[in-house]
Amino acid sequence: MRKIEIFDTTLRDGEQSAGVNLNTLEKIEIAKQLEKLGVDCIEAGFPAASKGDLEAVKLIADTIRDSSVTGLARSTESDIDAAWEALKDSEEPRIHIFIATSPIHMKYKLKMSQDEVVERAVRAVSYAKKKFPKVQFSAEDACRSDREFLVRILNEVIQAGAEIINIPDTVGYITPQQYGELFQFLRNNLRNIDKITLSAHCHDDLGMATANSLAAIENGASQIEGTINGIGERAGNASLEEVAVALHIRSDYYQAKTGLVLNEIKRTSDLVSKLTGMIVPANKAVVGDNAFAHESGIHQDGVLKEKTTYEIITPELIGVNSNRLVLGKHSGRHAFRNKAIELGFELTDEKLNEAFTVFKDLADKKKEITDADLFAILTDKQTETEMKYTLNRVQVQYGTDNIPTATIAVTLADGSQVSEASTGSGSVEAIYNTIERIFGRSVKLLDYKINSVGGGRDALADVYVRISCDGLETSGRGTAQDVLEASARAYLNAVNRILSLESLKAIQKANVSI
Repeated sequence: MRKIEIFDTTLRDGEQSAGVNLNTLEKIEIAKQLEKLGVDCIEAGFPAASKGDLEAVKLIADTIRDSSVTGLARSTESDIDAAWEALKDSEEPRIHIFIATSPIHMKYKLKMSQDEVVERAVRAVSYAKKKFPKVQFSAEDACRSDREFLVRILNEVIQAGAEIINIPDTVGYITPQQYGELFQFLRNNLRNIDKITLSAHCHDDLGMATANSLAAIENGASQIEGTINGIGERAGNASLEEVAVALHIRSDYYQAKTGLVLNEIKRTSDLVSKLTGMIVPANKAVVGDNAFAHESGIHQDGVLKEKTTYEIITPELIGVNSNRLVLGKHSGRHAFRNKAIELGFELTDEKLNEAFTVFKDLADKKKEITDADLFAILTDKQTETEMKYTLNRVQVQYGTDNIPTATIAVTLADGSQVSEASTGSGSVEAIYNTIERIFGRSVKLLDYKINSVGGGRDALADVYVRISCDGLETSGRGTAQDVLEASARAYLNAVNRILSLESLKAIQKANVSI
């Protein structure tokens, strides 16, 4: 049974999904969960992209010990230096260098000849090898590259010190059969093939990312790159949970397995979905809400008689449990703390007390508190950053024949309180117009999503927003039993993030000037 290494790029390629904007705390929480999941390597970001990205990658590298941490770098010394600064104190410093190798990329993007691309790649790998014990090289757009040139450049970078060779299907163009044939071709033509790791990185533009990844495994790949829930650029990446479960269920065919802790899959999926604001479709393989639902009477009858008639994956395999009653209004702080630990949360005493207060308030209003409810409460508290504006009260007046009016009171960081009121064409718009008046600046709402946590009339509402203000763009989340309160909390959360981003940029500017 071959071991397939899992290279997770949720925090790099996944964060490049349109509308996704994770702060450092959120990135660290996802990285810690990926470590629990058992991924072999976490691509934490692109250190050269910004000072903030470098610092986030460094914090993750300093925190994670059971998974390797890497960062992306172009084939330039400055990018490699930035990656080294971020990763030098990690358990296993590792760098991921790339350069495009397809004719279309070399001609129109790089404006370089084949010889120039080879020279740049070799120089970068040689330079990185002086710092990093492990170097990975990616031939961007490899699947649309000339095969003979691909062999040439890969042989050169292997000789320069690259140990892991990644073959990305950058635009999701190739078919499973062609991808498998490409890996066979490389295995037959690369020198020292027994000393290197072949890796697959597939995009889902034509819906074939998982199939392509499995085809690569069939043909010699021993590392698979992808993201949780398949998020990423454009249509996304290969879903790591799909690849891992496919190898587990069809181990008879693939004769390969990953080291993932499969019963951590659902929690990892839920955490990534909540923090990125990207809702998992109900019919998503492995982790969708309908993955274990049976509507047809024939299917229901079969499952009741013998589960394997229509279920090849058990819910328990990926960590799905029923939304049973877990705690109630009479539950104490000790029971709440134990449940938080059971769900995988490590909160400070202050954050735990705040979460307990929210829980008790919810327990007075909601008949049944489920794992999903607690997950939402604890996630919000664990990833909560310093806030200038804290919501005290929201009141909305609405009638089919009246103009919606919102009144909002917030507490500022200095303890003072501010109240404002405004109108809108709808209740949510009235709330956001009011918050904008409190903020005193023009804010543009780019996206608004609402999702229920669990079911029932008393289910929690989970709201995600994306806003822009003065050239900065960020997202915000809010959870509450009332959808309008959740909407207000999400918008205030985003406004607070704008202020944090401005403070960070000011600090970086001051450091540069010094």
